[in-house]
Amino acid sequence: MRVGHRRDTDVTQEHQRPPAAVLFDALGADYERAFAQAPAHLAALEWLIERLPPGARTLDVGSGTGRPTAAALVEAGHSVLGVDVSPVMVELARRQVPEAEFRRADVRDLPLEAGSFDGVCVFFSLLQMTRAEQSALLRRLARALRPGGHLVLATVPADVEDVEVVFMGRPVRATSFAEDDVVALVEGAGLTVLSRRSALFTPDHPGAGPEPHLFLHCRRDGTDH
Repeated sequence: MRVGHRRDTDVTQEHQRPPAAVLFDALGADYERAFAQAPAHLAALEWLIERLPPGARTLDVGSGTGRPTAAALVEAGHSVLGVDVSPVMVELARRQVPEAEFRRADVRDLPLEAGSFDGVCVFFSLLQMTRAEQSALLRRLARALRPGGHLVLATVPADVEDVEVVFMGRPVRATSFAEDDVVALVEGAGLTVLSRRSALFTPDHPGAGPEPHLFLHCRRDGTDH
């Protein structure tokens, strides 16, 4: 961490930025090195890719450095819109996966047209939102899927609300749900949970311990009205 004089305006601007932007700007490529080879993440991507139509339109929520998610989707022949609040992450992703489109935006404010995506990825991008925000976003993401489209979601299943945790050596505030409540949340958004997978993963980072991860493989049923 750089130590030095900071103007009051700089401090104020940082406080006004979404906490996820502050965190992931600081982590940058270290995040990719720590998490890029998580087997359950790669398996969830493979599950989604197997179910996408040719040339599918996909949305990557919290797209990070673009790897592995956007890179795998592009390699499989699909178009990708990646959305992230961190300008550092967006710049890394644009360099690493130039075939995809990456947009610096808060997905909570991003207009999403109904039925406009064949697939949606939500990998660990809800944890710094309130429970109400997570619920509202999942409903919007479900509507953004075409009928028959698929969504994969990963989170840390825990019954916690606005608690401070240490993530890659940095204090962050996190909110989540216990596993069955995550499933209920997704189903309440209008998705069918086809399968779930729980895994323990230890990030490749000094001092990191094993983390419980939950992956849900989902489909939007029904028809557009």
